[in-house]
Amino acid sequence: MQSCESSGDSADDPLSCGLRRRGQPRVVVIGAGLAGLAAAKALLEQGFTDVTVLEASSCIGGRVQSVKLGHATFELGATWIHGSHGNPIYHLAEANGLLEETTDGERSVGRISLYSKNGVACYLTNRGRRIPKDVVEEFSDLYNEVYNLTQEFFRHGKPVNAESQNSVGVFTREEVRNRIRDDPEDPEATKCLKLAMIQQYLKVESCESSSHSMDEVSLSAFGEWTEIPGAHHIIPSGFMRVVELLAEGIPTHVIQLGKPVRCVHWDQASARPRGPEIEPRGEGDHNHDAGEGDQGGEEPRGDGRDEDKQWPVLVECEDCEVIPADHVIVTVSLGVLKRQYTSFFRPGLPAEKVAAIHRLGIGTTDKIFLEFEEPFWGPECNSLQFVWEDEAESRTLTYPPELWYRKICGFDVLYPPERYGHVLSGWICGEEALVMEKCDDEAVAEICTEMLRQFTGNPNIPKPRRILRSAWGSNPYFRGSYSYTQVGSSGADVEKLAKPLPYTESSKMAQGNSSKQQPGHLLSSKCPEQSLDSNRGSIKPMQVLFSGEATHRKYYSTTHGALLSGQREAARLIEMYRDLFQQGT
Repeated sequence: MQSCESSGDSADDPLSCGLRRRGQPRVVVIGAGLAGLAAAKALLEQGFTDVTVLEASSCIGGRVQSVKLGHATFELGATWIHGSHGNPIYHLAEANGLLEETTDGERSVGRISLYSKNGVACYLTNRGRRIPKDVVEEFSDLYNEVYNLTQEFFRHGKPVNAESQNSVGVFTREEVRNRIRDDPEDPEATKCLKLAMIQQYLKVESCESSSHSMDEVSLSAFGEWTEIPGAHHIIPSGFMRVVELLAEGIPTHVIQLGKPVRCVHWDQASARPRGPEIEPRGEGDHNHDAGEGDQGGEEPRGDGRDEDKQWPVLVECEDCEVIPADHVIVTVSLGVLKRQYTSFFRPGLPAEKVAAIHRLGIGTTDKIFLEFEEPFWGPECNSLQFVWEDEAESRTLTYPPELWYRKICGFDVLYPPERYGHVLSGWICGEEALVMEKCDDEAVAEICTEMLRQFTGNPNIPKPRRILRSAWGSNPYFRGSYSYTQVGSSGADVEKLAKPLPYTESSKMAQGNSSKQQPGHLLSSKCPEQSLDSNRGSIKPMQVLFSGEATHRKYYSTTHGALLSGQREAARLIEMYRDLFQQGT
């Protein structure tokens, strides 16, 4: 068991001394994904010992889900480390040897990540034709020029015209379409192919943004998302190894699996819980389910002062256990917040936080892995991209349920085959992904096989011998893959989502960039002792904190954004107590 003395702080550090002399604040972290584990680890390393992580599912990792089949590891969730320069995920992986077997082909510097930068993408049409390489290159250059324009609205403050409807998809489709039509050199047949390619590229973009359609992504906010410089990396042994590294320093009794939370009752100093069933368990017993898994024997819990303490927060679990806490860090996905925010918090959330939850977007991006006995694609092919020629004039990326398969943008070739075998990874997003999730494996495998036969023009392609696919949209603990700035939202909504509760005047003044906010400044300097004990009539600050990828303004949708957001919320508490104990000395 890690004690406050092992945190590495000097003996006269105000935080270390304060935690030893004046009692441990109890922190409950909801969710054992990257954000939750990063928060718990940071707190434990700074001497906080009364930390509990509640994970609804049966395993840690959140939206990192590595599945081992034979000798290969397949990623149903997070796949790439996006960027290396200053990326904490990259540095953690690199320092622990997780990238030693990553091939040069798996270090992609392209904007759209593939499993290998080697080889070429084969663009195929539903008539079984391969689009010539020069046509693909010309279209790709044109599309990328327009993509760069979409970044300028935020980065350079360019006004958004009414015709674009402030939509990345609408702007991109019309801009690319007009340029293709205005090209005097292309014959009509080539123009038709390029017009059809617009929809395919937007499907890929939608999968990357995890939106139903790029039409739903805000043009004015699109450029705020920040790409970390450096290559994208794949972890051959599985992204779950990063999760395991984060969890290594966390004692086993801290994390409780299969522990979904029903409701967070906060601000208990001014609003007592409703109903006789909200009875917190006694001091020190809420983590003892771990039994033999405890590390180090005795657990340093409360200091004996908590029997009559009025806890500011009560965490009510689905199994009816109620865990009292001083602070709760909520790391659940934006999808879960959208579905459950009315019942998940008592009292309800402030209006501006509710509005932010509504405005921000989260969608579903699913993968479909197909394993074949032998490859039917050439050794130079790194992906098969599907272009529907009848979509040249289409202005929508929504299909009726029976045509859900049209949203599959293509299949990437997993590389190298010596590691994975002969495997394709298909991509689908949006409402069509939810329809796919409801189908059984046999039906999905059959439809994908028919598509591959149709687009390659090869009727002899066999059915795959194995299929593996994700289902993030229908998973009740996620309700989607990751977040995006929806039309009508902005980075300010991300900040509002991240702001701790309850609000104080100083927290409103400090609102701006939550990654730079100094948590210690949220405390009253007149009587620091009052902030420690809600029995004395004050409102305890930062009762409910929020982290997760959707709460990081620059790095939303990424694993490094999730990790940094967890560290950010832990830092708020660390600084708050350091300042508090410093003022009280």
